[in-house]
Amino acid sequence: MKAKKRFKLALVGTDSMRGREIKNVLGQKNIGAFDLEFFDPEVAEEYSKLTEFKKEPKVIRGTSGNPLEGIDLVFLASDKETNLALGRKALEQGSLAIDLSETFNDREDIPLVVAGVNDGGLDPKKSRLVANPHPVTIMLSHLFHRVGPKFGIRKAVAFVLQPASAFDDAGIQELAGQSVALLNGSAPKKKVFKEQIAFNILSRTESPDDDGFCPSERRIVAEIKRVLGKPAFPLFLSVIQAPVFHTYSLMTYLEFEQEADIASLQTLFLDKATFKLTPFRESCPASSITVSGKNEIFVGQIKKEESNPRTFWIWLVADNLTRGSALNAFDISKKLLQAREA
Repeated sequence: MKAKKRFKLALVGTDSMRGREIKNVLGQKNIGAFDLEFFDPEVAEEYSKLTEFKKEPKVIRGTSGNPLEGIDLVFLASDKETNLALGRKALEQGSLAIDLSETFNDREDIPLVVAGVNDGGLDPKKSRLVANPHPVTIMLSHLFHRVGPKFGIRKAVAFVLQPASAFDDAGIQELAGQSVALLNGSAPKKKVFKEQIAFNILSRTESPDDDGFCPSERRIVAEIKRVLGKPAFPLFLSVIQAPVFHTYSLMTYLEFEQEADIASLQTLFLDKATFKLTPFRESCPASSITVSGKNEIFVGQIKKEESNPRTFWIWLVADNLTRGSALNAFDISKKLLQAREA
């Protein structure tokens, strides 16, 4: 019997939020036998920086020279410049690569994959580099992929509440700092967000185009169309900045081709491990606080429009670092490594 290969994996950007989360997932989930090496562009001297993996100390190495030689698969979770440089090196050396930081998401020649939705895009013979989509792309692609075949979608609208962690550690620190300052009667400092975000809601955080939409809103819609293969139904989406640290919360409006009811929708979500159904009664268990750190896309309240039996509102909440990033990248890595071993 042929022994299974022991893979050599690498993580670039160990201390980034997405880097920390994929390291956590790799330490908890089974991906087969592997060794994991760590790299960070800020490391200048050997053994000057350490991390821990599976309760063992690990050295974080710099990214100069030829750091990815002999690596089977690399997770790119660093800044854009580093990801671009090491992504190219990985391809030159025959390594597989998964971009967690949305560096390559606009590249049409790079597969953009939501695991379990468009796995057909994973073909190492055609492209060894795969882009991990925006967290909202992952959430909505799973939703549309789940309900569309059953009921048919005529139109979809999504109002997205974005967390401060969409801007990495800097966004979290600014929200925390502003909250403390305001509670102490001090003026809040504004750098990441041009307006006060603590105890506030912002309709946008980027400069809009002539139609009033921001680049990130346009990009999410374009990503979903790529993942779903340019679906026939129109999709309308607006992102609102909320004063929460983690998790994206979405209120989605769906018009179906077929008549449906709440019970049949709930059954669809109960039968899929990606989702966690938390029916709304007197409380709302699917919230930013209760979902933070969890692995599933939580489905809360489902509302049926009385005037039209084909229209529904569905409340979704998911952690942008677990289900919205690391778990999707992990599922992609398993499929890529299986293909490489075969």
